[in-house]
Amino acid sequence: MIPHHVGPTRAQALERLNEFVPRMGAHYAGRRNVDPGIEGRANVSQLSPFIRHRLLSEEEAVSAALIVHGAEQAFKFIQEICWRTYFKGWLEHRPLVWRDYVDARTSQAALLEKDASLRADYETATAGRTGIDGFDHWARELAETGYLHNHARMSFASIWLFTLKLPWALGADFFLRHLLDGDPASNTLSWRWVAGLHTAGKPYLAKREAIETCSDGRFSPRNLADRPRDIDGTGNPPPETITAADPLPQKPFALLLTEDDLSIETWLDEHLDVEAVAGMESASSRCADDVSQAAREFTAGALADGLSRAALHFGVPETNLSKQTDPETALFDWVGRLQVKDIVVPFIPTGWARDRMAPLLRKLRSEGFIIHEIRRDWDDAFWPHTRKGYFKLRKQIPSVLGTLGLAEGLKTDG
Repeated sequence: MIPHHVGPTRAQALERLNEFVPRMGAHYAGRRNVDPGIEGRANVSQLSPFIRHRLLSEEEAVSAALIVHGAEQAFKFIQEICWRTYFKGWLEHRPLVWRDYVDARTSQAALLEKDASLRADYETATAGRTGIDGFDHWARELAETGYLHNHARMSFASIWLFTLKLPWALGADFFLRHLLDGDPASNTLSWRWVAGLHTAGKPYLAKREAIETCSDGRFSPRNLADRPRDIDGTGNPPPETITAADPLPQKPFALLLTEDDLSIETWLDEHLDVEAVAGMESASSRCADDVSQAAREFTAGALADGLSRAALHFGVPETNLSKQTDPETALFDWVGRLQVKDIVVPFIPTGWARDRMAPLLRKLRSEGFIIHEIRRDWDDAFWPHTRKGYFKLRKQIPSVLGTLGLAEGLKTDG
């Protein structure tokens, strides 16, 4: 099996996809919640780092599952792909939740500097020295590999919140420091869900029996919290309207990529009149503390790979702004050399990349450049159904996939 952390490239993503396709049906449906350990994860795809950066698109993964297994057998796999889409769209409707997380992270990090006891408990947890079976293993595995099985993430977060009674935003920040698939929407909203903030009053409480089952008997932690505590945090604001994406310009343009969409050649025609391609990633802005070397290198490698393929696709020069000493100055130097005023940017979702890039895009507009933020059909089709809970979206999966030309008459009884 290809390790999940090898090669932040589209070629590696496609190889991993092809390897896992035979198990996307009944095998995945029956075993997806079990984590037999790092050497035995043939039951889960481990595609998330690639999908996070769209080295591989959600549509490609779903299409492969449908072709090989058919709609009924593939539906559990499709549902899990759509969870990520749900979280992305939900946060786009409520960008203030991201801002609340960032503010909570800042205030909770300040507490660490003032409270020596809290700091000691935090460092014990993140180093995997609590003595809690499973939790300590997961803390070390996350730091060493940049990956955790989904059920391990849920159990880790629950123990962090309710047994160790540590601040929720610092736990979410710890994940973002290390996860190769670290995503502002999925990570923030998953932690809020465990805490009982995303679905008000319904926290996830980890239990020994469930951990035994889902870890394939590897772990059996004792003395876990037997009831949740109230977690400080803001409720869900009402949904906002998502701004419509821009159309492609009908004249020559330059292309600016970020780490959020790095297989641009799969949805933009090679005959478009593109003058040049540049890319800038924002991995260093992911968390309050230093981002792990593995996470930084995966993001940097993904950008370099996506940028190279885009330049080859359009037959134009590439500029990796992130390799410059001052990437933001390099961005304005790059646009200053362009012969065009139109710049196309694949949509940057709510999160740290958006926080960094939005002021730069505003400055470009103020200097006379025309910014076109374009969006994939997948997002435009699914995001209108992400204003409420996931199960509202789940009911729409068959019809939405139909509009995308992926599945006529898909059933939801799986």
